[in-house]
Amino acid sequence: MNVAATPTLPRIEPAMLAQLLRGKASGVALVLPATAFLAVFFVWPVLQMIVLSVTQQRVEGVLIEGWTLDNYLRLFCNDLYFRVLLRTLRLAAASSVVAVLLAYPLAIAIARGGPGLARLVTITLVAPLLVNVVVRSYGWSAILNNAGALAYVLKATGLSASPPALLYTEWAVLIACVHVYLPFVVMPIATAIGRIDPSVEEAARVAGASRMMTFLRVTFPLSLPGLAVGASLAFSLTAAAYVMPQILGGNFSPLLGTLIEQQVLTLSDWPFGAAISTLLIIVVLAVNLVFIGLLSRRFSRWTGGAK
Repeated sequence: MNVAATPTLPRIEPAMLAQLLRGKASGVALVLPATAFLAVFFVWPVLQMIVLSVTQQRVEGVLIEGWTLDNYLRLFCNDLYFRVLLRTLRLAAASSVVAVLLAYPLAIAIARGGPGLARLVTITLVAPLLVNVVVRSYGWSAILNNAGALAYVLKATGLSASPPALLYTEWAVLIACVHVYLPFVVMPIATAIGRIDPSVEEAARVAGASRMMTFLRVTFPLSLPGLAVGASLAFSLTAAAYVMPQILGGNFSPLLGTLIEQQVLTLSDWPFGAAISTLLIIVVLAVNLVFIGLLSRRFSRWTGGAK
């Protein structure tokens, strides 16, 4: 009669166990400084801001004990504040869409172009980041005002005898935001396209697909992870922008960043400013989570990862 052999567990040597523990300890030690930094300079201030947002305040600006949600209700019940919220979300979404449309040709040039073209496009995108956003905003102000370079070109070419006033409009803020945040959209998409095996695109073209069809059926679906990162960055940065809306939008097209500055520094209404800031964080996180979740599901379906 054959007796089945009793399975034995592999023996772990003490030296091997000590090495594993040292590896985990070193990993924790590497992460601990960054975790402590984020806890002190990010998590704790955000928690303080949330607490401040539900604190009551007298008309004189003196904080009093007690909790209230009136600061959040003011943003939705006041028509002026609610329009600023909608304008912020609208401009953030428009900035993301326009930036993505402009980013794909540049990303393809970086990922699929020759070394010279890729280097030229990268330098052209990255070099403006060395210039302060305040200087760049005033540069756009000089271009978009009624006596600026754009108006001069339109008049000189006969395209418009009286160019439209773009300064202090949503269009001016949108143009500047797309220009400033475009590199943050191009680079993730270029990285995603660079990871696509060129033989996959070549196989599609050999099968008779045109360049446009190859892009729509192969390149675009496989680059969705980069699109999700880039579009989320553009949306978040535009929604939280302050300098460009302040300089190019003025009091005619303020965003939530401008409204927060007015409430905190001008009106000394810290609880309401904290409530706007907290709501801005929540809305941006919610939109990004939904957007990334939808793209991830679509990416899994297109690549065969979802059943």
